[in-house]
Amino acid sequence: MAYTLPHVEDSAASTYLPPKGDYEIFVDEAHYEEKIREWGLSVKKEYWYKERTHQRTVKIKGYEVYGKTQEHYTIVLEFEDGNLTCIHPAYLKEMQSPNFTKAAISDSTIAPSKKRETASKVKAEKPTTPESMPTVKKEQPEKKTKKEKAPKIELPMDKVHFTASVKQFAQTWNHFNEDNDEVVVLENVVVQQEDPIEIGLAWCSHSKTLKKLELEPGNILEFDAKIVKKKLAKGKDVEEEFIIEDPVHYKINNPSKLKKG
Repeated sequence: MAYTLPHVEDSAASTYLPPKGDYEIFVDEAHYEEKIREWGLSVKKEYWYKERTHQRTVKIKGYEVYGKTQEHYTIVLEFEDGNLTCIHPAYLKEMQSPNFTKAAISDSTIAPSKKRETASKVKAEKPTTPESMPTVKKEQPEKKTKKEKAPKIELPMDKVHFTASVKQFAQTWNHFNEDNDEVVVLENVVVQQEDPIEIGLAWCSHSKTLKKLELEPGNILEFDAKIVKKKLAKGKDVEEEFIIEDPVHYKINNPSKLKKG
């Protein structure tokens, strides 16, 4: 018989990890859906937050971006009582599974016994001495091929104005939902400011907002957005027209005020 965690609304029942300072909020419904799918979650208004003895309903309030390349995300959740906490997208996805409760209980009961068993095995085994070890001929290490590095560009942290043109459409592998996502590859990307910054190639998700523009290769675009250093990963088993040959090292996030020339 399946065991279901009780649903509680008691704020004292949970431990909170609130966001540190300001965090990103969703621009609109299309932006919300785009990020939810990017994280491998089903698009809905409420999700389950499960702990060892209970579960609670939460809403996704926004997200934090971190890391040197600003390509990692922490989701900001809001509980029914208004408290906020942060969680990794993959862990929230696991919580939506009916098997999450069973796995959590199983891990808590089995882990200590495995630890004791491992410790006893270590004591029983005779330590290996240098004399007892077989002689192995050392092989010369293979020369590592140099990875292609992105040009050093000082990226703006805030939202800025861009001009660019559509190079092609491509597909990239999304390990959260284990499927390919369609993206737009842009070329001649320039940050338009007092001292313009030439980015070159960049990519962004082919969101509902962009699809409304019915883009084609060669279209000139103007928009406001944030840019981060994040290489475009290749898709798996994609058609030739969706393969991008040139390395793309930068990603455009949350484009708005789009104009097609």
